[in-house]
Amino acid sequence: MATAVTYGVKISVESIYRKDLSNAENGLFFFNYRIVIENTNDFDIQLKSRYWFIFDSLNPAREVKGDGVVGEQPILSPGRKHVYVSGCDLHSEIGYMRGYYMFEKTETKETFRVAVPKFDLITVPKLN
Repeated sequence: MATAVTYGVKISVESIYRKDLSNAENGLFFFNYRIVIENTNDFDIQLKSRYWFIFDSLNPAREVKGDGVVGEQPILSPGRKHVYVSGCDLHSEIGYMRGYYMFEKTETKETFRVAVPKFDLITVPKLN
């Protein structure tokens, strides 16, 4: 599990290769990732947007930007967590993702950027 803390927001990520959703013969490899976002600050924050850099070892890298995560812009009070699961496809067996979230302090509307640590996307056979 990859973990990072930025401005009092703890991000933990774990990924898993989904052989059942992949089609290796056609060069499609699917991964799920689970992210836990924890507010360790003493004020409320809201996740506003996300940015992903997706590295695929045999193909051009991709960038993804958008509002919220999986259709949500959660508000986290102090000590609260938000957990979600999403997915990513690659056209090779090895890659990684990294990125950031933009958060807003709900009281002051000040925005700040929180790093999502790099996490690997590797098929099980490649781990051997």
